[in-house]
Amino acid sequence: MNLPSFLWLWRIAAWSMGLTLTAYFLLAVTGGVLFYTRSNDQERSSWLRPLHIVLGTGAVSLVLVLLAIGVVGTIGEYGRLGHSVHLLFGLIVVGLVLASAWSASRISVDRPWARSLHVTLNSALGVALAAAGLSGWQVVQKYLP
Repeated sequence: MNLPSFLWLWRIAAWSMGLTLTAYFLLAVTGGVLFYTRSNDQERSSWLRPLHIVLGTGAVSLVLVLLAIGVVGTIGEYGRLGHSVHLLFGLIVVGLVLASAWSASRISVDRPWARSLHVTLNSALGVALAAAGLSGWQVVQKYLP
């Protein structure tokens, strides 16, 4: 396919990755505040938990958009997947973000393991996002003039 027809796709991917990183940062901040208020028996704002959930839902959506763009763009350009380590890092990010969302849905008083699993998965997700971002930057350099 003709590369210029894909420039809009790469722009969406760049914005999606930037928004994903922003959402991840905001999730870390709101999650940290949730942890602090719970640990210190402080009352928290009624909007904080819903904001955390909305940000998490947005992050999952953005990661799935990135997956779709990566698959469509790569197949459109190369005719196949797997020419870069970026695919592996991207799939790890997708798996971690979906596992994190699942573990978040399990958090309750009856399941104390879910919260620690959620935090652990999100820590790994930060590393995976960094790896996907760096490897994605290398991939994008191939397309820039």
